[in-house]
Amino acid sequence: MSGSVTMSAVRVDGLVTGDERDCAEAMIGAVLTHHGATAGDARLRVTGGRCAGGPGLVQVNLRVHGAPARVQVPGRTIVKAIAAAAARLDRQVHRLATAWEQWPWPDPERRALGVPGRGSIARVKTVRLHTAMPCQAAAVLSAMDYDAHLFRDAETGEDAVVYRSGPTGLRLARQRVMRPPSSRSALPLTVNPHKTPRVTAEQAVSRLADGWLPFVFYTDQQTGRGNLLYRRYDGQLGLVAPIGRV
Repeated sequence: MSGSVTMSAVRVDGLVTGDERDCAEAMIGAVLTHHGATAGDARLRVTGGRCAGGPGLVQVNLRVHGAPARVQVPGRTIVKAIAAAAARLDRQVHRLATAWEQWPWPDPERRALGVPGRGSIARVKTVRLHTAMPCQAAAVLSAMDYDAHLFRDAETGEDAVVYRSGPTGLRLARQRVMRPPSSRSALPLTVNPHKTPRVTAEQAVSRLADGWLPFVFYTDQQTGRGNLLYRRYDGQLGLVAPIGRV
């Protein structure tokens, strides 16, 4: 391990000063350098608020031993977000480079996104879902530092999500089937016992707002596919919608 690691891309959005950008590059770069060849192809994004000295969000996408990974951390100020992101990145790379383990639950570093307020859909992302077993989807959830991950359940063929919740910190919800996965796994996975609602996107927005929820997994009335509506750190909403119909 020698020399420093250069990030492949640095993106700045919102009110971010030159000193804050330099601080982010230095702190994230130091973590990557520490881990050497284990971590590479890193892309850094620093997002500031609408006013100087306001909250910030730092995201790092990279590859650990060639596999995709990510951390995303908010902070009351940009500098605090940078410091927290550097610490979380260090732990993330170490976790993924050694024996796999999920993030602790409850996770003290995660800010709760289940807050009051309606919000509007600011981004719609259409994707071709990967077919996977729940344990594989949970590994992606952890590696990419997601709160919820949408996938196609290999056992049932249904759209499904794994997410951070419940007594163990890992929960599975499918469109219709509510039984536990038949394959044995060491993961402490629980299954959502409630039926997934079949609603429109607008109705899902209302459910999210009325329940102060961080996300809503629902079956879209028109396409029959499982959609994931979620809160963003900027207060708006994002929607992940699979390509195709049922």
